[in-house]
Amino acid sequence: MSLTIALSLGQTALELGLICSLTVLALFLSYTMLNVCDLSTDGCFTLGAAVGAVVAIAGHPFLSIPAAMLAGVLSGFITALLQTRMGIDSLLAGIIVNTALYSVNIGVMGGASLLNMNKIDTVFSKMKALVKDTPLEDQYVLIVALIAVVLVVLFLTAFLNTRLGLAIRATGNNPDMVRSSSINPIFTTTVGLCVANAFTGLSGCLLAQSQKSVDINIGQGMVTIALASLLIGSTFLGRGSILRRAVGVVLGSFVFRLVYTIALRFNMPAFMLKLVSSIIVILAISGPYLKSRWPMICRRFGWNAKGGR
Repeated sequence: MSLTIALSLGQTALELGLICSLTVLALFLSYTMLNVCDLSTDGCFTLGAAVGAVVAIAGHPFLSIPAAMLAGVLSGFITALLQTRMGIDSLLAGIIVNTALYSVNIGVMGGASLLNMNKIDTVFSKMKALVKDTPLEDQYVLIVALIAVVLVVLFLTAFLNTRLGLAIRATGNNPDMVRSSSINPIFTTTVGLCVANAFTGLSGCLLAQSQKSVDINIGQGMVTIALASLLIGSTFLGRGSILRRAVGVVLGSFVFRLVYTIALRFNMPAFMLKLVSSIIVILAISGPYLKSRWPMICRRFGWNAKGGR
């Protein structure tokens, strides 16, 4: 593999990793901080992509971003409503919303399963025009993705250190204590899921506009990818401040996309990529456990823990 090809693959992985890291940051908020496993991620990602595409096609590329985030907020609100007001288990609530969003997304896309934006202005085409004839003219996708990630990381860091953010973190740790402290866990759960799904909607919007198309299955498997990236990131910078952990999440997303890109480079059939994602998730989850058990396994088989017998 030549250096040029390697750099190209690295840039592609970095761009996709940054865009998808917004969904991973959403899962960081809902799964890690709030302790809620939101399985509506796939549908919400597609919703953000569809809404963003429709608004961009209508001639408002910049307005597509807040529109996609607002759509994500509504998705998160419905998921929280099912959990907190209707007594539905969080896992089941996510599945129900994800299923319903398939029909909603088709409706948003005007009954079509594919939207083409090849001749439409997007935030990326606007940035491309802005940096034209500069040393950064080929990095417009990276610039937009980097700006979005930096803003979200800074917002999330500041938000989780506010009084409301601390209440959300406390709700995830011990809802009974929060309830006894006169904090409404229903409110904190709802706000947390709304903010998290806003990030997911933004991620879907940016991915769709970078690819200049939206497919009804664009979000399929995103919850698996986000979970794998989250777990990979926690192994790098999983301890410390919120900022440090958020940066680790972004790094984990890049590492996952790099492995994914390398797998594609080996001409792996498309139907095998879901298996690759599952294997990465298994390794990310079981890695720390197997590492702790490795000395005992070595003793059982008479091996030296550093290799050999």
